[in-house]
Amino acid sequence: MLKRLFAEVDIASLVFFRILFGILAFADIMGLWTYYHLWEDDFNPHKFQFKYYGFEWVQPLPEPFMSIFFLLLLSAAVLITIGYKYRASVLALFLGFTYVFLLEKAHYLNHGYLFCWLSFVMIFLPANRDFSKDVALNTSLYRRTIPYYNIFILQFLMGVVYFFGGLAKINADWLMHAMPLKMWIGYKSEMPILGWLWKQEITAFVMSWSGMLLDLLIVFFLFFRRTRLIALFFILSFHIINTILFQIGIFPWLSIGLTLLFFPPTRPRMWMDWLANKVKVVKKIQMWWKEKVQTPENIEQQSWKEIFSAESISFSPISNLKKKGVLLTIGLLIVIHCTLPLRQHLYPGPTAWTEEGHRYSWRMMLRQKSAYGSFIIKSSDWKNEKRISPNEFLSKKQARKMRTHPDMILQFAHFLRDKFEAEGAKDVEVYAKIQ
Repeated sequence: MLKRLFAEVDIASLVFFRILFGILAFADIMGLWTYYHLWEDDFNPHKFQFKYYGFEWVQPLPEPFMSIFFLLLLSAAVLITIGYKYRASVLALFLGFTYVFLLEKAHYLNHGYLFCWLSFVMIFLPANRDFSKDVALNTSLYRRTIPYYNIFILQFLMGVVYFFGGLAKINADWLMHAMPLKMWIGYKSEMPILGWLWKQEITAFVMSWSGMLLDLLIVFFLFFRRTRLIALFFILSFHIINTILFQIGIFPWLSIGLTLLFFPPTRPRMWMDWLANKVKVVKKIQMWWKEKVQTPENIEQQSWKEIFSAESISFSPISNLKKKGVLLTIGLLIVIHCTLPLRQHLYPGPTAWTEEGHRYSWRMMLRQKSAYGSFIIKSSDWKNEKRISPNEFLSKKQARKMRTHPDMILQFAHFLRDKFEAEGAKDVEVYAKIQ
């Protein structure tokens, strides 16, 4: 079975994902820049940011350098989309996007974490070897096929998100009480047309159970030809409903794009042919590209079954040493992503309450917490204690997240201690009064 990872498959799926990845990266970075930076001012170096442990040294840039940085990051996304200077562009995107991700822990989103991993993996994938500016400038780079492991890595990352997302939903709140989904869709009861549906209690239970089953089983259904279209229907329904109900950015479209990689790798060529027959401009682009790289007009379409069962299948002509390196790297990737989500079981107490092991574990949309409170500061120099509201130093989102995350409460307490000690107070004690 491992041998099949080196089977030659059409590069079309990888090229399709490169283009989609670049477009979604542009959209997400634009949102981070315009909303969180320009509107909310969350990346102001003079303001407090919650840091990931071990990455406290990651600091925002002052203006105008922060905006210039975002503009360069947007340029990298455009270059990835068109496949120009691909390796340098995707490396820049990985470093830049990860830098922004590490700037503020209160902004943590699963799709942001996934995007960091995808941008890292894309550095090593030959996604610019077809339909790219790089090939247009140097046709010797063109490749019609690539080893299957390039597609498998992306399939695996999507599979991990689905499967562990499903495992996390196997809990009493989600399955027996349809919570917090029942509460969330209840907020949408006044929505035009569909509002009546969200009012029904049975709707929350149907969505809770179907969401859990879909996450757990969808990858297995995608691997079989007879169930693949059915799986795609449920995936599209699932993500479209999520988009209607919740503001979750690019995640639904990224998930759909990764899900399409489970279809035969020649499928994007079929989509392109269909579109070319409908739109003259697309037809002209298609013909120009085929002449550019001298590919035949009609390319044989293959299914996964044909690719992996044919006696005459071709394999990537790479050395045994490189094969071992590829297998070792893929094995390490699998171990990391299959063990990291399980670390929550090493911590005492329920993860939904303590938050330990929540991040990087694909525990999506599982709980909603509300909290309020303040901090009490005492010093041996003062006669009276001081009561500090987090809103004096934090944005609304930071304060909301902090009050429900013990690690962030502790981090903010350390900030207050350091602040008052720097102002001359002695023997500073900080007490968090959070409910």
